Amino acid sequence: MASPSKKSRHKLIVDSIHGDIHLNQIECRVIDTAPFQRLRHLKQLGMAQLTYPTATHTRFAHSIGVLGIMERITRLAKRDLTLSDKQVEDIRLAGLLHDIGHYPYSHLMERVDNVQLTEEFISQGPTVLSSTPKYPDHEDVGEWIVTHQPDLIDALSGLDRAQQIADLFTRKTASDPQLSKLIHSSLDMDRLDYLIRDARGAGVPYGNIDLNYLINNFQTSQSGMLGVREKAITAVDQFLLARFFMHRAVYYHKTTFGLEEACRQLLRRVRDKELFGIAKDRNAVESIAKGEMLGAFTDAYVDTIIDQASRYKDPVISSLANCIQKRRPPKLLKEVQILEEKGKAEHAGALFKNNCKHHLKALAKKSGIKLGRFLICETRPLTIEERGSSLTGEEARKLKPDERQEIIKVFVTGKEEPVSVVDVKHSMTHLCSNHFYQVFRLYLVPDGTNNLKLVKRLRRQVAKWH
Repeated sequence: MASPSKKSRHKLIVDSIHGDIHLNQIECRVIDTAPFQRLRHLKQLGMAQLTYPTATHTRFAHSIGVLGIMERITRLAKRDLTLSDKQVEDIRLAGLLHDIGHYPYSHLMERVDNVQLTEEFISQGPTVLSSTPKYPDHEDVGEWIVTHQPDLIDALSGLDRAQQIADLFTRKTASDPQLSKLIHSSLDMDRLDYLIRDARGAGVPYGNIDLNYLINNFQTSQSGMLGVREKAITAVDQFLLARFFMHRAVYYHKTTFGLEEACRQLLRRVRDKELFGIAKDRNAVESIAKGEMLGAFTDAYVDTIIDQASRYKDPVISSLANCIQKRRPPKLLKEVQILEEKGKAEHAGALFKNNCKHHLKALAKKSGIKLGRFLICETRPLTIEERGSSLTGEEARKLKPDERQEIIKVFVTGKEEPVSVVDVKHSMTHLCSNHFYQVFRLYLVPDGTNNLKLVKRLRRQVAKWH
């Protein structure tokens, strides 16, 4: 952080993506708190650095970047977005703090409750964790941190103000949904930063977007709906396609995804057995967020579990841990990629998954391999954009918090209110919006031996599972 002159009321951060980012006094106080500094120790892209060596950027850098974009957006506030000085200050702070509640390795640990062990998938039995309070969403954790960590409350000038800021990034009913949309929507400041930053960190071109043109074409309607001008439709299409390609190339990369799935499976098994001090449930995470142990809740928290698990007596747990720690990625046995119309349930991926369910147990037994060393996983369905209807400001305010993930709106000629980008018939998004992309994969976690013959034999045997 550069040192300001004595007369200056602001400080300056030089960011590799956005250049100079100017901070006011309250933002400086927030950044200097221990909870915010914790973000320096959370990698933005989880385990992607094991595939892309330079993808080591952090949630700290990303959060500063979101503030940088907010700074540019709020320059337009008086002219186009009709925001008050108070709203400008609040949305800048909400942007700065929107990721304050992330877990170690971010979504990887947060979604442990969604993990289905291979044995459970085969038997369709209940999960061990079904009766325990699930890990909370990182936004809930963020609210606990902002409203319970004393130095953050002091930096935000009191609990009432801290709660107002938390309401914005959690999209609580007390907040303005249109302000929240700047942080959480299809076209938000969060995505505008991380797509560019992730692409730069990974060294790939797919996340490049026309940031300047998008920002300069934001506007609001008389009812308060946020959208972009029609002349920026090409930049909107490019932005949505960039997100699609970044998922295919980086976030769903077979090596990264395999390692992260191994870690998810490991954490789930460790949590089932209550080993190595892992947070047991929602109550334990809440205690961490509100207490003095927050500073240790970093990537090192999971790294320590992996290290301890690598020496554990259970062969499945130790194999999962060692494949991560020693970077021996799970071996991809078969992959099925699909691009289908939404709503289609019968496709090659579903057939492959069904074959895994019916034949994998016998294959494991025949090969003398523990079932838990096989990883059956699928990516979340990826769409260009969700189809929806246009909402007025009043209608948007009546939506439940989880319904406010509105799609991009476009101001087209002859209409006072913006319409859904998928309803702009000359947009690329209009043509692609009714399809989804998904990947289904079967991996084998190595056991420490380099048995290439075994891997080749397994690949031949599962090749016909389609």
